Amino acid sequence: MRALLLGARGAVGTVIRRELHRAGHEVTAASRTAPGAAGVDLTGDLAPLAGLAAEHHVVVNASGVERADLAAHTGPTPLVEISATGAYLAHLRARARGPVVLGAGLAPGLSTVLVTSLKAQPGDDVDVFVMLGSGEQHGPSAVAWTASLIGTDLHHPPEDVPVRNLAESRREVGPDGRTRRYLRADFPDHLLLSGRGGAVIRSYLTLSSAPMTAALGLIGRLPALRGVLTHAPHLGSQEWHLVARNRRSGERREASGSGQSEATGRLTAAAAMRADEAPDFGAVTMSALLTLEEALTVLR
Repeated sequence: MRALLLGARGAVGTVIRRELHRAGHEVTAASRTAPGAAGVDLTGDLAPLAGLAAEHHVVVNASGVERADLAAHTGPTPLVEISATGAYLAHLRARARGPVVLGAGLAPGLSTVLVTSLKAQPGDDVDVFVMLGSGEQHGPSAVAWTASLIGTDLHHPPEDVPVRNLAESRREVGPDGRTRRYLRADFPDHLLLSGRGGAVIRSYLTLSSAPMTAALGLIGRLPALRGVLTHAPHLGSQEWHLVARNRRSGERREASGSGQSEATGRLTAAAAMRADEAPDFGAVTMSALLTLEEALTVLR
């Protein structure tokens, strides 16, 4: 397989590249500064991307650049997108002309696999609890995504009324047995899995450091402090976890690990390989390509 990788130098991109190479695949690292035909400016004219995509079996976007017309330029070549921005993924799905994997990291990505495995009934309430490692050195895209939550509402929440990010909270027991406070956050599982059994999906975020979670909740109420996030110390561990729980039945699925970038890279590489092997498909989530058992095996 020949993979075109956008953002190969980033924290996630380096893992994707490593994993694809380990599996014996060829990787072309495309960027604005790449030499020759691999030079692609994702903030400018995307015409060169169309030609490059046609020469590869799959395109992976780990660059952090979000353009709704990206999938329109990859044509019939599958595009694997790791973004967690709901509005962007919705636009990407609407404008796709070929196969697209929407969200191939932890949330969305592994989270959609967990929710799908619950097999919820119509009207069930499903909560997705996400813990990210506040001790990990995240890239600018991850920091920007977190900052984008502050002072904003969820994109098309399942309640059909405005819901402010980081305002509502719930307490839940994590895979390690500890009870934590999780803040309502705009992970797009409710958008990507809408119509799947009629379940109402709500997502929540906590950080591996309780004080950092409290600070995030405070900044959520005081948007003027948004700039503090850029200079916040990396307190806490690199541990992450995901829990999907059906409120009615109490059934839950969970996954955990250390190193968000490492996990996202491994899952994305697996999704890219599976996208190349899959028959024709449209815009799908990672749950259409990997079972829960397969996803957990990737992370071991």
